[in-house]
Amino acid sequence: MIVADRKPFEEIVEKVKDCKKVLVLGCGTCVSVCMAGGEREVGLLASELRMSSELQGSDIQFDEDTIQRQCDREFIEPILGKMKDYDCVLSMACGAGVQLLAEMVTPLVVKPGLNTRFIGYTVQEGQWAENCLACGDCVLGEYGGICPKTQCSKGLLNGACGGGNNGLCEAADGRPCAWELIFTRLKDQGRLELFDRDPLLKDMRKKDHPMKQINPLYAEHTEEEPVAAEKS
Repeated sequence: MIVADRKPFEEIVEKVKDCKKVLVLGCGTCVSVCMAGGEREVGLLASELRMSSELQGSDIQFDEDTIQRQCDREFIEPILGKMKDYDCVLSMACGAGVQLLAEMVTPLVVKPGLNTRFIGYTVQEGQWAENCLACGDCVLGEYGGICPKTQCSKGLLNGACGGGNNGLCEAADGRPCAWELIFTRLKDQGRLELFDRDPLLKDMRKKDHPMKQINPLYAEHTEEEPVAAEKS
């Protein structure tokens, strides 16, 4: 999932200080799981903003709402009419959600309330860890399900570097050596022969920006769509 955290309150206040009517809009998926932008967090932030506004003698109106996903048009479309009543939307979604929302409601101003941090997983309640760089050229099958680009502090694909000590990385205090983890995992799987092969090279062309993906079942429709629009 995408992990994010809330921007400092002072920064958020600064972003909306010139607005008159603000919709604090939450997202009920990834950022809800990481306790950053779900319905509960939106409610708390909206309450904080109202109190702050009152203390400062401001008359900014703060309303709140949460949709299931801000990165999907079908969940934004039902509230497009509602958003016309506001001069600013404070989006509590990841960067992808903020950008799609801004595209769909232009010229309405959309401002981010979160900082998008990484793709990761839940370690335990209230704790998350990065384990994927979304590189577009996955090699997890060859490394025992452990990503060396993410877990190795040096991002090595031809480790280990030899600088580890007692299973710990020399470049990061207290962090396990990713290559020792990979070795142990492959040993448990009976696949240590993978250490004898030449290091894999990553195709960096697969991480061009901005990236786009089209399901093959929809490719023909997508290509024909502009033609249909032109005819009409």
